[in-house]
Amino acid sequence: MNVGRFEIEQLSEGIFEIFEDGVIQKTSSSEITAPKQETSIKSSSTPIGINPILIRDGKHNVLLDTGLGWGLDHKSRYTDTSNLLTNLDIFGLNPADITHVVLSHLHFDHSAGSTFVDHTASTQPTMPYANYFVQKKEWYFALEQMNENIKTPGAGYNLDEMYKLAGDDKLVMLTDTSFELLPGIELIRTGGHTPGHQIVKIQDSGDTAYFLGDLIPSEHHLNHYAMRQLDIDPVQSKKAKTLILRQALKEKALLLFYHSIHAKAGKLEQDKDKKFILREIQ
Repeated sequence: MNVGRFEIEQLSEGIFEIFEDGVIQKTSSSEITAPKQETSIKSSSTPIGINPILIRDGKHNVLLDTGLGWGLDHKSRYTDTSNLLTNLDIFGLNPADITHVVLSHLHFDHSAGSTFVDHTASTQPTMPYANYFVQKKEWYFALEQMNENIKTPGAGYNLDEMYKLAGDDKLVMLTDTSFELLPGIELIRTGGHTPGHQIVKIQDSGDTAYFLGDLIPSEHHLNHYAMRQLDIDPVQSKKAKTLILRQALKEKALLLFYHSIHAKAGKLEQDKDKKFILREIQ
């Protein structure tokens, strides 16, 4: 996919089930599409995709979120799971080629791939020459949650390996609501899902795209609000979501979904009832 001078690729880690207690398990598309067995037991899991974004313009290679990183750790049993190394190799890149990493927020399903444990059991940044851009509000909120051992539904914070990035000054702490990462790439703090949640606007030559993080996790969240139990500030989330969708419709912008399984990207249209319809882009 192209947005002006930018080439955009979605780096799929695969399909997973996330449970209410935050446990994530690898699954397959066949399991997701198989007929559901009738049971009186309520399902406690939700199928999700995990799809980091790669942006290239010939000079810069920008990664939006880093996924789970399963398979990066030499002790990991998930050796057959696609991860950043596998995905980047498809495009002739390796982690050392990444120039910038943007973290929408620090929940582990969006940020765990930022580091790996090497053969000496030492934590290393997965992208060794990149800085990692995160909202300062997000970092301090995550620290507070960890220190107070607060458990929230779904994927939460696990900063054990992220402390290495902070100690090595690899984290760039943003304090502005809007920050220009590069000409044509703007980071916008929305809050809502977490206090420091941010999305990314990509714009060049009259084309526009939005990477939505967990503000709008998938195409299924366009016309209804299903994040009330997961968002720290539901009112702020709904407000930010409404504004972004209106703007995206006006701009005929490409939407990039992090957690979609099927419709991972598309442009908005509206039906006669003013409900959003996603026209998929392959």
